[in-house]
This record gives sequence, C-alpha cells and structure tokens, in this order.
Amino acid sequence: MSTASTGNEPKLDRAALAALYEETFRNLEEGTITEGRVVALTKDKVVVDIGYKSEGMIPSDQFSPDDLQALKVGDSLQVYIEECEDDDGNLVLSKEKADKMKIWEELEKLFNEEKSIDGKIISRIKGGMMVDIGVKAFLPGSQIDLHPVRDLDGLVGKTFPLKIIKINHRRGNVVVSRRVLLEETRDKKRQTTLANLKEGQLIQGMVKNITDYGAFIDLGGIDGLLHITDMSWGRVGHPSEMFTVGDRVEVNVLKYDRETGRISLGLKQKSADPWTNVAGKYPIGTRVRGRVVSLTDYGAFIELEPGVEGLVHVSEMSWTHEVRHPSRVVTVGDQVEAAVLNVDPASRKISLGMKQTAPNPWDMIESKYPIGTKIEGKVKSLTDFGAFIGLEEGIDGLIHISDMSWTKHIKHPSELFKKAQKVDAVVLRIDKEKERLSLGFKQLSRDPWDDEIPARYHVSDSVTGKVSKVADFGIFIELEGGVEGLIHISEAGLDGAAKLEEKFKLLDDVTAKIIKVDREERKIALSLREHQSDSDRRQVDEYHSTQGALDQSLGRAAKQSRKKSQAED
Repeated sequence: MSTASTGNEPKLDRAALAALYEETFRNLEEGTITEGRVVALTKDKVVVDIGYKSEGMIPSDQFSPDDLQALKVGDSLQVYIEECEDDDGNLVLSKEKADKMKIWEELEKLFNEEKSIDGKIISRIKGGMMVDIGVKAFLPGSQIDLHPVRDLDGLVGKTFPLKIIKINHRRGNVVVSRRVLLEETRDKKRQTTLANLKEGQLIQGMVKNITDYGAFIDLGGIDGLLHITDMSWGRVGHPSEMFTVGDRVEVNVLKYDRETGRISLGLKQKSADPWTNVAGKYPIGTRVRGRVVSLTDYGAFIELEPGVEGLVHVSEMSWTHEVRHPSRVVTVGDQVEAAVLNVDPASRKISLGMKQTAPNPWDMIESKYPIGTKIEGKVKSLTDFGAFIGLEEGIDGLIHISDMSWTKHIKHPSELFKKAQKVDAVVLRIDKEKERLSLGFKQLSRDPWDDEIPARYHVSDSVTGKVSKVADFGIFIELEGGVEGLIHISEAGLDGAAKLEEKFKLLDDVTAKIIKVDREERKIALSLREHQSDSDRRQVDEYHSTQGALDQSLGRAAKQSRKKSQAED
C-alpha cells in the first residue's frame, strides 16, 4: 500500500539533493587504510568496493601470483586510499601501500612492546648489514654479536631474531640489534648459572677462548678459567694441544669467588691423581715402555701412562756416543724402552735412562784393553791439553800432551797429530766410573832418560844445538839425540830491555853450558850467561899464561946479556 503525496512536502533543489546524496557514503580520508570487498576480477585489475560512490581499481601486479589465484569475488581486502578522486574522478586504491602500512603498524607495536622479530640478512653494506623484516632495516656491525664478527659475508642469507632499537616511519628508517637479545639471553643464563653454581660440582661448558696460560669456558652467561695446570695430571705444553674454540667440555668447579665473580675450573680433578702410587708402580731399576711426547734441548719426555711422564736426559740416551740433541736418537711418537733411575713423587718427576737397557761397553773395557796394551786408533779431535783417539764406537782415549814426547816440549798436540790421522798408543790408565781411558804416545819407545841422556849430558858441559822454540820465559834448544834443553830468560845474558825474540831466531845455532840435568823432571837446564863467563875466564887465564911465559923469556934474555957484558970486560 503506497502513501499518497499530499502535495505539501518541501521541495529540494538540485544542490541539496547532491549534498544529501554525498552524506549517504562513508566518511573516508585519503592516506588511511579501510576494508573493501572484491566485486570484479579482470586480467590486469582487481575492482574493490569500499562503500564509496565509485569502485576503486587496484593493478594486478600489486598481488602475488598465488594471491591472485586464491582471490574471489566477495573476498574482503585491506586497501590504502591514495585519492578519493583523481583528475578523472576515479577512486585510487593500493593494496601494496596497505600491506606496508600494516607492517609499519606491527613494527611500531613490536618496538613499543620491546618484542623481537625475525629478520633475514640480505646484503652487506657500509657499517653493517641490510636486513629484511618486512621492510628494509639496518643492522649495525656493533649490534650483530657479542664479539666482533670477522666473516660478515658468511651471514648473508641467514635469519636471526632481532630487536628494533630505533624506528622512524616518516623517514622509513628502522635500526635493529641482535646483540641486545644475546645480552638479555646471556644475562638470564648468568643469573640461572650463578644461582646454582657450587664448588665441587660438575658443569657443562663451551671453550670460548684459548690463551697461553689456559682456556676460558662459557658456563652459560659467565666464563670460568681452566688453567693449564688443571687440564691434565701430565705435562701440557699449550692449551691448544687439548682444546679448540667451540669444544664442549665437562669441568669441575674448583673455586667460586662471589665477590669478584671469578670461577676456577679443573679437568684433571675428574679423575684420581695417577702420581699417588707412582713410587710403588715404578720402582727404581724397573724397565718400562712409553711413548715420546715431546723433545727439549736437554732430553725427551716419555709418557708411561696418561698423566705420568718421565724424562730421559740426553746424557742417559746412549753409552756409545755423545748425544747433543735428543732428536738425533728419538722422534715424537716413538715407542721406547727405558729403565727407571729415580722417582720423586713430591716433585712429580721420574728420571729414566735408555742406555741402561743395553750393555755398558765400559764394563768390559778392562778386559778388552788391559793396561800396557798397544792399540791403534784414529784422532777424533785435538784440544789444548791433548788428543782424543777413537778406539771403537763410544770408546775414546786421551793422549795427554805430557805423554806425547820424552824429550821435546810440546806446546800443542797439532805439532804431532792431525785430525783423522791413524796413530798407535799404549793404554796407561782406566777409570771405569768416570769412563776415562788414558793413552800414551811416548811410551811406545824406551825412556831415554833412564840411562842414555844422563850418560851423554853432564853438568858444566858446553853443548851446541838449534833454537826450536822461543817462549816468554826462555829459549828451547834442540840438542843431539832430539832432547831439548831450556835456557831460562834469567840465564840468557840479555842486556837491559833486550827481548828474547829479538836476539834469538828459530834454527839459530846456540852454544850454552849445562847447569842442571834433572832425571826425575826430565829436564836439562842451560845457561848462556855462565857459558859466556866461562869463556871470558878462559881468555883471561890464557892471557895471564901467555904473559908469564913472555916475562920468563925476557928475563932469561936479560940475564944472558949481562953475562955476556961481564965476560967482555
């Protein structure tokens, strides 16, 4: 049933009707997000009704292929109002900007509530990394980790939980941090760890850093020090021999100082001290086998069991030759046999000997080279005091300089011997304890001092020889038979500041007087001064003898002359 018009209603003009028409639409603002309904789908557009006087068109390229395929007429859609009317009177909408507005709203909410968001690192830029959290955000290098990261490029493509620390929607700037979250996690772990930490407990940790003196272990937000001396009951040269950064390890809490926060850790304390029964397990004289674990200039360390090492000094490695460095005999990893020489549990030291596992050639030296035996050897080295002669491997004898000649003064062994020269010698003495064998070269011939020299040379005799050496204290004269005599500087008859080397030259002929023949010391002392005095005395005596004969002759002549005069008278 319709209501008839009474004809009394007020008439509305065209402008009023237009205004009334406008009020029937929703009150919409540009730059805001609103909800619309899909009313049509075309190849390149999506038509959306937002309750406005006209529908809005959204380009299809603002949708992903998956979103387009799933989209149906009637679906609700959040859109951004760019313009209510463009130049052509069309409503301009954007899904892309609506999505970004929603993301910014979510980011600001997370920022205000101090919550985290997952972000994917997409590239490395100056000062840090670019991260995708829905919009592009900046992750400063100092905020990536608790410690400086060396390989930043290796992080690209990885996703991490991040915290927004600065946001500016108008400028489109977002700064995020991973370090803040790591610090929060570390602090929570630290509080939990400290609350439960007790001395003597076993705790799991991760090797965080290695130094020369130990390893720092992350126990869960707090670090403890595992000192090198607490890593093993045995010797550890460097912590890196046992650990690498990142290793998981179970350690014992040795000490926890709540005031300073310092935590001392131990690894070896998890097992019993192997040195407790070392003295009973390795008595002196026992033969043992072990592995060479390290070498030093003075010896080799042998591991007998985990935590127990002994030292073989270089002097205990071989009977047969002098070892200058242990690397000449063994290498790290070798299995060797040794004898226990000494055990000091208090100092945690075991002295070992490798040569003691083989026969000592010096035990047979007396039977092999009896005193008086003539031997043949080769000169191995020359020193100021003698020549070392090699008889066999590890057995050397010494010809002392005093046993090189009966008659000559030898200043240096090189006057008689050269290195590698074959020589004969006589065994004089054997000291098995000190491993010394004394040899004699002059003993190969009879001692001329027994009878020959004392019979040939007598005190007061004048002898002639050649200068063989000139020393500071005198001149050596080689006499007949190869024996040497010495003219001491006090017997050289020098005048004033004259020097021996200026007056006497090698091989000069010199005549001197024998003033001493010492059979015990095997020395002949000569004197030029006394020889000259004797010569002068003889000349005076000869003069007086000649003058007396002349006087007698003149006297007889005078007497005869007087007798003749008397006879004439």
